Amino acid sequence: MEKVKFIDLKSCILQENDDTAAEVRKYTKEKNVFLWNIMSSPGSGKTTFITKIIELIGNQYRIGVIEADIESTYDSEKLVKLNVPTVQLRTGGGCHLEACMVMEALKKLPLDDLDIVIVENVGNLVCPAEFDIGADFPMMLLSVPEGEDKAIKYPLMFTVTDALVVTKIDALPFFDFNFDALNINCKKLNSKLKIFSISAKTGENCDQFVEYLLERVNNKIIKI
Repeated sequence: MEKVKFIDLKSCILQENDDTAAEVRKYTKEKNVFLWNIMSSPGSGKTTFITKIIELIGNQYRIGVIEADIESTYDSEKLVKLNVPTVQLRTGGGCHLEACMVMEALKKLPLDDLDIVIVENVGNLVCPAEFDIGADFPMMLLSVPEGEDKAIKYPLMFTVTDALVVTKIDALPFFDFNFDALNINCKKLNSKLKIFSISAKTGENCDQFVEYLLERVNNKIIKI
């Protein structure tokens, strides 16, 4: 009897994506642009966080944004009002971005006039962690209302990111959030993970994260 032929479609898809991610890295290096991938669950405050970052460093660095959503242009409209070059990626049901989508969006941004491109990935703690988009800085947000147990439930996300920003710390009086447990669980998965806690609403502790961010940015780009 002839043996069953097996094709691992997931491996094929991921390999193709990884090849394109390498092209994205080459392209952004040529354009002297720092590509930053922000991942989180829905409602963690990605857009508010991005707006705060633009407020804090937008006078020093030229920033563009790639917004990803399953539907709507709600978040991108907020950024356009700030005079930030923005491209909306509407996945129409897709739960993550892939490198080919990011490449297409990059080509629609004025990269010669930008230093940093922020990618707001689709709100999801599972699929975005599996797909490398060629970013120089993959990071995630975790809001206080979500709880500290997400590192246990979604380990891959905490493994593939370089930094974790705990947001909405202004809401701490209203939620039980155990920072010690979060630190222990995260370090088991990723000993190099940098952890910050901020409030994008009030600006509390944002300066600590910005210092870390700009160190990474300046290690990649040549400031004009």
